Amino acid sequence: MSDQLLKGFAEQIQGAVQAKQLLRITGSGSKDWLGGELKGTPLSTKDYQGVVTYQPDELVITVKAGTPIKEVESILAEKNQQFSFESPHFGPHATIGGMVCSGLAGPGRISAGSLRDFVLGAKIMDGQGQVMNFGGTVMKNVAGYDVSRLMPGSLGTLALLLDVSIKVLPKAVATATLQLEIEQEKAIHMMNLLASQPWPINASCWQGEQNGILHIRLSGAKAAVESATSSFKKNLGMQLLDPEEAKIFWASLREQQSDWFQSANTNVSPLWRFAVAPTSKPLNLAGSTLIEWHGGQRWWQGKLDATTAKAIAAEADGHASIFRSSLKDISMLSSLNDNPLTKALVPVQDRLQKAFDPHGIFATGRLA
Repeated sequence: MSDQLLKGFAEQIQGAVQAKQLLRITGSGSKDWLGGELKGTPLSTKDYQGVVTYQPDELVITVKAGTPIKEVESILAEKNQQFSFESPHFGPHATIGGMVCSGLAGPGRISAGSLRDFVLGAKIMDGQGQVMNFGGTVMKNVAGYDVSRLMPGSLGTLALLLDVSIKVLPKAVATATLQLEIEQEKAIHMMNLLASQPWPINASCWQGEQNGILHIRLSGAKAAVESATSSFKKNLGMQLLDPEEAKIFWASLREQQSDWFQSANTNVSPLWRFAVAPTSKPLNLAGSTLIEWHGGQRWWQGKLDATTAKAIAAEADGHASIFRSSLKDISMLSSLNDNPLTKALVPVQDRLQKAFDPHGIFATGRLA
């Protein structure tokens, strides 16, 4: 079955090359709204499913791109393991391919690392229908481009992802979530201060306008979590959240289904994502803000022109992009050119795309 699907992928790619047509790689379509406007004929991976190998003792799983994330997470849970970067699904049938190629991570990213950090190897099909293997199933130094780690965030514009090997981690023995009503600037300071100390802080979130609610999630050894909980309650005046309520809160934050995100009507104005230095002061934005990753990721909904938004982000040593919007405006999407630190990577990206997709059949423009 897999060989037939691979043959079908190759034929569709080669046919697109001959017809000079664009191909848009898709799985369940859960992230079709992400990035630029959708263009090209769909190349669907949803039937290419299954776990290739799972080695719990080695903390690695290799999965086909069309496999639903929920199925893989259920398999991992049986061994008390998880994807610690907490990638959002954004849909009940979201696939591993979409998870990897979107490169998105959830609340745990600040402590665990990004999705890219956990990709060990990949099997891909290039823009000529050729199958290539990169990386493996263990962490190691790589000479030259680590191609498997180029796939996260590529949004299907580099090559067709077939299989991917991902490092998994054991679930924490204990977790606890505490909350505190506090002003935004003080919350940012507190998040960074606590993160600089040896507390088992796994995630943080503040939401509000001038005043709001700070949530801190602890995760790790039982003694460490209990010690931190006791200290935060006694010295900071925090309140312990009910475990089930805390679980719902972090899951809804990851999936952008919380009250704050639900109140953001992207048909009226876009949802902006500001990636800035964590210690940056509150941004010059009116209205409610949601802050994650100890201050490093800030969400805001409202009408701004691209120049103003990017100028606000630049003052905080970061960049801005529209994350969700009913209007697709490429000038408002983030790009490598927006950041002086990544501007030099533009020609590198161009050369990579020409190497893997010489005929430009995956050049859909989704990746601004």
